[in-house]
Amino acid sequence: MALVAPPLSLYVHMPWCVKKCPYCDFNSHGLRDTPPPYAEYTGLLLADLDADLADFGAAARGRAIVSVFFGGGTPSLFAPELIARFLDGARARLPFAEDAEITLETNPGTVEHGRFDGYLAAGVNRLSFGIQSFDDDKLKRLGRIHSAAEAEAAVKSAQDAGFANLNLDLMYALPRQELAGALDDVERAIALAPAHISHYQLTLEPNTAFAANPPPLPDDDHAWAMQEACEARLAQAGYAQYEISAYARPGRRCVHNLNYWQFGDYLGIGAGAHGKLSDAAAGTVRRRWKTRHPRNYMEAAGGPARIGGDGAVEAKELPFEYMLNALRLIDGVPLADFAQRTGLPPERIAAPLAEGRRRGWLADDHARLQATTLGQRFLNDVIASFLD
Repeated sequence: MALVAPPLSLYVHMPWCVKKCPYCDFNSHGLRDTPPPYAEYTGLLLADLDADLADFGAAARGRAIVSVFFGGGTPSLFAPELIARFLDGARARLPFAEDAEITLETNPGTVEHGRFDGYLAAGVNRLSFGIQSFDDDKLKRLGRIHSAAEAEAAVKSAQDAGFANLNLDLMYALPRQELAGALDDVERAIALAPAHISHYQLTLEPNTAFAANPPPLPDDDHAWAMQEACEARLAQAGYAQYEISAYARPGRRCVHNLNYWQFGDYLGIGAGAHGKLSDAAAGTVRRRWKTRHPRNYMEAAGGPARIGGDGAVEAKELPFEYMLNALRLIDGVPLADFAQRTGLPPERIAAPLAEGRRRGWLADDHARLQATTLGQRFLNDVIASFLD
């Protein structure tokens, strides 16, 4: 089967945050006494982009960028002028789609973001707020440095600045959380009328403070009850679930994350950033990731040492990698997309597809790949069935 190059996004990693949260396993680094070299790092991001474009050649050049996502860390520690500098430089190197979605992650604390109107002027057209909860006790248990009042004020400030496309991140199954508390967080988020709400279950990730000293969390049955009740309330308020943890108003699905879940391509720029690129001419899907520590990344200054790993995904691994993303989508994806995005014939997944349908994990629709409600609950098992 012929591999078809999918849409291309750009992920930009900003590795610093004010304080490392105990549940966080992302490549983030709390601030020290000396401020990070934000301006120097911004310049090196562009050097990294130049080097990737030189390495990838025709597989990347000339393809329009459909979305940009500044993740972290806390990207809004970078001043609007630096965000503008990067976006201007990226546009000079790559064509951007006319309606490209450009997201900046931000936290509600006043020390963690610049002026919202400055980010809007820089070209950012979507903000994602890491709120997690509107309960001050739960925020303290999560190690967050903002209050519920600050979260509400920050969202309203962004709206007043002209941002119409906002996402609010919430977590549920928090330490000592009850169903009523999880629903109250959703109610307070709905009251702010964002375009998008992300609703994640708190999990204990390896190499985090919470993993070393686990807090008292609700059991699986209580967590599932929270998920079901919150899903129902979000749907009632007009937020349609389109992915396991994502809910949106009509027309406000996250373009960047949809490209991930549909096994699209993305360049990964910055310390620890991961990228995926399809080379239609060579018939390969390639993954590359950058060295994690900001100091080592910056010392490489756009050179080969900035790369932490690189290589083509083996054919036997592609079905699992594809399903790891696509089956998170509530409506699934056309079966034909599997061949186009992996270059493999559908026969490669015939056996696990048949077994998944027999178990009731996958919809009995031979034109689509879609997890059933039961399959969504046991999604890890469904995805694991596609391992070679």
